Amino acid sequence: MTRAFDSVAPPDTEHASDFRTVLGRCPTGVALVTAPARCSGVDPPGMVVGTFTSVSLDPPLVGFLPARTSTTWPLIQAAGRFCVNVLSAGQRSVSEAFTAKSPRRWEIPYRRSPSGCPLLTDAVAWVDCALYEQYEAGDHWFVTGVVRAMGTGRKGPPLVFLGGDYGTYAPRAVRSLP
Repeated sequence: MTRAFDSVAPPDTEHASDFRTVLGRCPTGVALVTAPARCSGVDPPGMVVGTFTSVSLDPPLVGFLPARTSTTWPLIQAAGRFCVNVLSAGQRSVSEAFTAKSPRRWEIPYRRSPSGCPLLTDAVAWVDCALYEQYEAGDHWFVTGVVRAMGTGRKGPPLVFLGGDYGTYAPRAVRSLP
């Protein structure tokens, strides 16, 4: 399939479907972005993203893209800090629970990151950040955070999303990581 876009006008339904089909061939890692609860007795905010990426070494920045329609992003934004938990291959149910906003989604083992955000004990890696900047990016925000602390967790491959489904990818280099 070859598709050319003639302008920056919003794509019609056919183009949007093609866009999803083509970009659905690019695997993405799955991460859970968390922030501290606003008050005791309230679950902390958490949202699944498939757009987590490193942005800069100096200063150390990471980024992700929440939808502008997200009801969770404003809660994380208001906290001014967040922790990105890179989910392990065995944490598909975590991703599904947060995506579906299950009332039992926080029935998973976690501890607090240095900034007080939920840090999943079974994540393969975590990155604790202070909100740096936010930019409009079409129907999403491009959010950057300055890294304050980070670490690795569970050994093994990360959870991957590809073509509308979950899976994993474990090249030799990942399988041999400490």
